[in-house]
Amino acid sequence: MKNLTLLIVFFTCFAFSQNKENEKEQLLAERKSNDLVYEANALMDDNNFISAEKEYRKAISKQPSSVAGTYNLGNSYYKKGNYEEALYRQQQAAKNATEKSQKHKAFHNIGNILMQNKQCKEAVEAYKSALRNDPTDDETRYNLGLAKECAEQQKDDQPDENQDKDKDKQDENQDQDDQDKDNQDQDQDNQDNKENKDDPGDQDKKDGDDKKDEDKPKDENDQKNQEKKPQPGQLSPQQIKNLLEAMNMQEQKVQEKVNADKQKGVKVKTDKDW
Repeated sequence: MKNLTLLIVFFTCFAFSQNKENEKEQLLAERKSNDLVYEANALMDDNNFISAEKEYRKAISKQPSSVAGTYNLGNSYYKKGNYEEALYRQQQAAKNATEKSQKHKAFHNIGNILMQNKQCKEAVEAYKSALRNDPTDDETRYNLGLAKECAEQQKDDQPDENQDKDKDKQDENQDQDDQDKDNQDQDQDNQDNKENKDDPGDQDKKDGDDKKDEDKPKDENDQKNQEKKPQPGQLSPQQIKNLLEAMNMQEQKVQEKVNADKQKGVKVKTDKDW
């Protein structure tokens, strides 16, 4: 029992000693990181961005959770116009921050970066997060107002998504209607061509009908003329009429000759011939 108690005391002392050692190393790393941040800040004041960036990165490697290192490195990128890297570092600072003042500063700068990127709607949310951690900051509140106006302007400038969908649907329906109309016109043309095209059987039938019509008199006068047409070996009524007129003329000439002879002294019997 005594040995067990001694063992527990030993491990407790060892763990306490280990924690103390870890805390000491952590404090040393934090102190070293802070020193590197101060050096980097001084370099930035001298506009020596390249050297300052190296020192900030060293500070972050010594203490990855360093809020000062990531926050100041983000600010340096912002000043150089590298908004993508600046946003990433400020987001790291906001995530690692344990104090409200630190969170407020990080979110405020995030809003500024988003405004530079014309991401006004996202900037509004960032400024709101900053005010949640420090409602007294008038500068953040002023920036929030600007971000809201910008977001509303962008909303008005952008076409309504539903309106675009409706327009696309209307265009599709119109195209379909035009296609259907073209198909109907094509079908009508095909039907007309089919009706106008002569069927071989119908053409033969039509030719047969035409032949029969040729054999028939076209009208009543044609039929009468056909009936009056003399048959071979027979005289037509007109020919008979002409023949009779010729005979009458011949008889009249003979009578005129007889009368002329009487006027020349030819004796005439007084008695009647009975």
